[in-house]
Amino acid sequence: MDSSLFLRGLVIGLSIAAPVGPIGVLCIRRTLAQGRGYGLVSGLGAATADAVYGCVAGFGLTLISSFLVNQQTWLRLVGGAFLCYLGVKTLLAKPAEDAAEARGTGLLGAYGSTFFLTLTNPMTILAFAAIFAGLGVAETGGDYASAAILVLGVFAGSALWWLLLSGGVSLFRSKFTPKALVWVNRVSGLVVGGFGVFALVS
Repeated sequence: MDSSLFLRGLVIGLSIAAPVGPIGVLCIRRTLAQGRGYGLVSGLGAATADAVYGCVAGFGLTLISSFLVNQQTWLRLVGGAFLCYLGVKTLLAKPAEDAAEARGTGLLGAYGSTFFLTLTNPMTILAFAAIFAGLGVAETGGDYASAAILVLGVFAGSALWWLLLSGGVSLFRSKFTPKALVWVNRVSGLVVGGFGVFALVS
């Protein structure tokens, strides 16, 4: 295994995941309201979507890449509408006093929603293309093994960020009273909804 390619992928995954956007806010809010399991699974949904886009860039699938860029208006509309829905739902949500059990459709729903939201952001593929080019890994020369190592690194880097974020936030979870969680929901709902409105108007 080419460790330098894996490390480059790791750096790419961390760079894509680290900026706190709507997914980061959602992950923090879910960790505080429902526990570390929900925050981590939400992050893994985003990491999986990052790996999908990493595949598109790493394997040089220009047809898919062009299609996603050409359809970015529709993808933005769908993603923006979903963010608005999540924002309103979060704003009106009453915080649970106990952590929910990390099982069943709740976790699957948390994973699926962040996977969907990350996938409907066509700017992610452009970010991947730019970072790949900047690190000199835009082309893997048709070597699928190298591309696979790179994508594995991307997933690992993204997943590592979400593990650190959900773990870090969960350390402070016990210090949040139900009243404080109400404000976390309100602020998170407004921020996530704001991202949704921005996506729709842009």
